[in-house]
Amino acid sequence: MNDPTVEATQLFPPAYLERRGFYREFMERHLLPHERGLDREDEAAQAKLEELRELAREEGLWAPHMPPEAGGTGEGFLYYACLNEEIGRSHWAQLVFGCQAPDAGNAEVLHQFGTPEQHEQFLEPLVAGRTRSFFSMTEPEVAGSDPTLLRTRAVADGDEWVIDGEKWFSSGAEGAGFAVVFAISDPDAEPHRRGTMILVPADTPGVEVVRATPVLGHAGRGWNTHCEVRYDGVRVPLANTLGERGDAFRIAQKRLGPGRIHHVMRWLGQMQRAFDLMCSYALEREAFGGPLADKQTVQNWIADSAAGIQACRLLTMDCARKIDEGSEARVDVSLLKFYAAGVLNDVIDRAVQVHGARGLTDATPLAQMAMHARAGRIYDGPDEVHRMVVARRILRSYKSGERWQFS
Repeated sequence: MNDPTVEATQLFPPAYLERRGFYREFMERHLLPHERGLDREDEAAQAKLEELRELAREEGLWAPHMPPEAGGTGEGFLYYACLNEEIGRSHWAQLVFGCQAPDAGNAEVLHQFGTPEQHEQFLEPLVAGRTRSFFSMTEPEVAGSDPTLLRTRAVADGDEWVIDGEKWFSSGAEGAGFAVVFAISDPDAEPHRRGTMILVPADTPGVEVVRATPVLGHAGRGWNTHCEVRYDGVRVPLANTLGERGDAFRIAQKRLGPGRIHHVMRWLGQMQRAFDLMCSYALEREAFGGPLADKQTVQNWIADSAAGIQACRLLTMDCARKIDEGSEARVDVSLLKFYAAGVLNDVIDRAVQVHGARGLTDATPLAQMAMHARAGRIYDGPDEVHRMVVARRILRSYKSGERWQFS
């Protein structure tokens, strides 16, 4: 028999696997039995989430994406990838363990670029889970894939920034404590030096969360929203500048690169869960004289899914290792992002198809998984942009007389 523990040991140190077991046990005992109730996003669901978050803190499972000096329990990207093969199985687990997007990415750039005062005011309560944040970049009037087109302005007036503009798809803005706002501060500078990142408390006069934009018919609540946000004469201190003036593009890359691999790490858990459901139901469900598992088409789906999932796992671990060694791994991250998004959608879609109409109902988690998976091909850069990044970088090597060196 194939021993998955032995295979996993070849990818991860035993200590990581032991730690992953704690997350698996917590999820199976405390989280998965309550998933359908959490999906209702009502008052009872909010109360249960807070109860689970407190329990995760007590059990030492809090903020595994951040290092201990920043208030977390993390040990790097490979470690976090190992844990996410469990955490990623449930949409709600990232929130329960305090490692949810977009807060995880915001915490990382605050830790890297923030001043000691910004750490105290924004980072410490964010990592501790006493507040949430949102990343305010995408705008309704321009292509989100090209930040050089952004229009939101930040004008220095004495010792303050004055911010005006409109954003949308600011995930988690409803009920958040502060925003990381990408605004154009120097419109006449060269394109990638025009923007500045600014920390804006959500209760600042002039900040308005206009509405939660429904995505595939789902408006969400609180953390689970994607909001339109208006900034009308918003004044914050120049001291709220994150990094240096003109650094927004550089910081965005520092934020979005790790954020993209965080998404893929969670998707590994989603793929595994959909795969488990597909295989189990194929053995159980009978049609036309035998179980679905005997049909060649279903067998092909299972084989193709297994190949895709394992390829994504190996790509993810390799990318995580490179980041832990100090590389930004930009090409690797872009390649992984679009490839894994495709595999995720394919695996979940096959699982839905095996379940038939049942797969579209709330009898399984597949319908909600499919909704979130489809969005994954767009957020943090659409597939097409990541393909372009990969292809351009490879062709640049050949244009200079070199070959592309796989590593």
